[in-house]
Amino acid sequence: MSRHLARGPVRGSERALAPDLARGFMLLLIVVANTPWYLWGRDGDRLSAHPEAESFIDQVTQGIIVTTVDLRVYPMFAFLFGYGIAMLYQRQIAAGTTEKDARVLLQKRNLWLLVFGFVHALLLWFGDILGAYGLAGLLLVWLFIRRRDVTLIVWSAIGAGLLLALTLLTVASVSAIPEGSDGGAEQPFDIYFIIEAANGESNYFASALTRVGFWLFLIFFQGIFSLAVPIAILLGIWAGRRRILEEPAEHLVLLRNVAIAGITIGWLGGGARALAKVGIWEVSDPMMFAFEQVQLATGLAGGVGYVALFGLVGYWLRGRTLGIFGTGIVAVGKRSLSCYLAQSVLCAPILAAWGLGLGQHMYSANMAVYAIAVWLITVVGAYILEKRNQRGPAEVVLRRLTYGKEARPPA
Repeated sequence: MSRHLARGPVRGSERALAPDLARGFMLLLIVVANTPWYLWGRDGDRLSAHPEAESFIDQVTQGIIVTTVDLRVYPMFAFLFGYGIAMLYQRQIAAGTTEKDARVLLQKRNLWLLVFGFVHALLLWFGDILGAYGLAGLLLVWLFIRRRDVTLIVWSAIGAGLLLALTLLTVASVSAIPEGSDGGAEQPFDIYFIIEAANGESNYFASALTRVGFWLFLIFFQGIFSLAVPIAILLGIWAGRRRILEEPAEHLVLLRNVAIAGITIGWLGGGARALAKVGIWEVSDPMMFAFEQVQLATGLAGGVGYVALFGLVGYWLRGRTLGIFGTGIVAVGKRSLSCYLAQSVLCAPILAAWGLGLGQHMYSANMAVYAIAVWLITVVGAYILEKRNQRGPAEVVLRRLTYGKEARPPA
């Protein structure tokens, strides 16, 4: 551990139930959200990562995923990431670490997350989210970690206002296109080439170059330009300062209102696009992409709403016995980095064309079942590590790189 730090990593006794519970369940949503991107080898272009449904159960599966998962998980993860930033910073300051050294520690951790993300994309998965949060963390810690709470809220409101304005402008612009017109282009964009180039490529080394290229675009788009992720991180920092998830009893009204409003907005926005995706609501291709912007904007509300819901669940579970399954989910949350990377290990070599190539032969419903099975495997693995009082391997490496050689496993 660096001699400039007054303490090491978080100890087991300092962890709160709600954040770990939320992270554990969030990883189920992440693996489900990633499923359509592994379904390669379909004929024709499409405007969505979800392929054409082959059956009614595929339609139902896609409808559920689009409504409740797509573009909702990234803001949820971002909020928890920001919350963790605030908690790490506050623990160091409370222990006597100077503000400068605490900021250096945060930036060192963010930089290593960016490196983890690059390696993850190079080896397995172009849709890596670690790099986006590492990049956003570097920028936001530099700009906001010393700012007052009101500053965080004001800038979050400004970002949310810009996101809402962009969404309304996009919908209004598309609505102004005369009925039957294509808006001057056959398709606004073709998403399918990303899937085919990244996971439909049989040459592993060629696919690696493709993955890194897409990843470089995604870390800037998701981490900064999407607005949803930076806003969620700022809100997470604000919530972490107020210990909202550690002390839910003091914030029940806020948690309840945010959960109800956020999830309702998130599901309404996702539901509109789901109806169009499964063919119940016939819309033009440009309007489908307008719905994508609607889904992004409402996904911010939905993701924060999910976090608030788990804050309430954490409050309800306080003092109760979690049972084997509940303990396993919390164990996943404690080892979220390792379990997140394990998902790619269990998916990419089996589903991508450079591996076994099974993604070509799967569809939405059985792919969702596969994703749930992958998550359950990580639950079992995390539970075993929890019983052995062992950290996840990725957490061990990240802590050693962040805190130095003297970093010890927390009690």
